[in-house]
Amino acid sequence: MIIIKTDEEIVKMRRAGNKLARLLDDLIPSILKEGINGEDVEKYVLTYMDKENAIPTFKGYNGYRYAINFSLNEEVVHGFPLKSKVLKNGDIVSIDCGLTYSGYIADAARTYIIGEVSQREKELVDSTKESLYLGLKKAVVGNTIGDIGYEIQSFIESKGFSVIREYVGHGVGRRLHEDPQIPNYGEPGRGPKIRKNMTLAIEPMVTMGSYEVDILDDGWTAVTVDKSKAAHFEHTIAVTDNGPEILTVLK
Repeated sequence: MIIIKTDEEIVKMRRAGNKLARLLDDLIPSILKEGINGEDVEKYVLTYMDKENAIPTFKGYNGYRYAINFSLNEEVVHGFPLKSKVLKNGDIVSIDCGLTYSGYIADAARTYIIGEVSQREKELVDSTKESLYLGLKKAVVGNTIGDIGYEIQSFIESKGFSVIREYVGHGVGRRLHEDPQIPNYGEPGRGPKIRKNMTLAIEPMVTMGSYEVDILDDGWTAVTVDKSKAAHFEHTIAVTDNGPEILTVLK
């Protein structure tokens, strides 16, 4: 069942989103550099959330032990923030995080480049981010969920990259995963109709090669089968009469 939020609920989600945006857009980039490891970032995030009286949504969710996903290079999503994952020049790292504040959740992801990468790898990151914003523009009253996925898929494939099929976006609110599911592929005009005050987490995950993934022995980390690098961007939005409002941006 798709849960339509009240205006008051969206105000609360906006507050959560602003706190998460500050973390992902401002604070985390200031510490990401060669020599930093996943555990360093995890501790930083937990300290920030404690100061903000926020709850790390992911921690404990279905048994997940951490506040963030720290997915490195060929890891698509759900990578653990481990001390053994030390950033080096040429790495691409995706950080996905959920933050709960006053009972409402914001969910977002960013991909960061460490040092120098190839031109094609930079195109991967830039194209994934651009596809997110193209998809967001389709989240308007009267469109369908399929319109979002089609826009993302069409753009990504025009660039010679692949969208992940195994993992999708979703509704979000009091719970991390609400209806509807939002694939990053599909056909226009298909799927649930988009209505005012729906709150959605749209999150293209894109690879340089095949979209097929394997799960590591830890039971969580999804990696590309062909070991090609991946990127991941995500925003939480609210659908308004004037189009999508991005909640996970600094305001």
